[in-house]
Amino acid sequence: MERKSNGFLKVTGILMIIGGGLSIILGIIAMLGVALIVSALGTEEMLGLLIFATILSLLGAIVSLVAGILGVANAAKPEKANICIVFGILAAMLSVLGNVLTATSGGTFSVFNLILGLVLPVLYLIGAFQNKARVVAV
Repeated sequence: MERKSNGFLKVTGILMIIGGGLSIILGIIAMLGVALIVSALGTEEMLGLLIFATILSLLGAIVSLVAGILGVANAAKPEKANICIVFGILAAMLSVLGNVLTATSGGTFSVFNLILGLVLPVLYLIGAFQNKARVVAV
């Protein structure tokens, strides 16, 4: 008997794969840009926060990519919902941390950016919790 796949988790997982993949490419470009700035200026002073931000961005992209892959792979496996929930929470936390970092580094805090960065991880979490609920119902 074949299990029915959770379409909501699968779609949000695919979107997270796309977003994570694109973000990894952009994160690598950002890292190269920071390395270029450091080599051009000859100093790492005052660039520590920029380096940390690019590493955090790359980490968030990797977590999103992994979460997306896990969501697509486990959409028909309700017993694997917990790992999807963990990665969904990590993706949401890294999004919030990125916004906090922007605000603390002198940038403006934008509620719009915070909400926009949380939409997909929250939708993914909804799909993961729906998948978990299927374990109880089965």
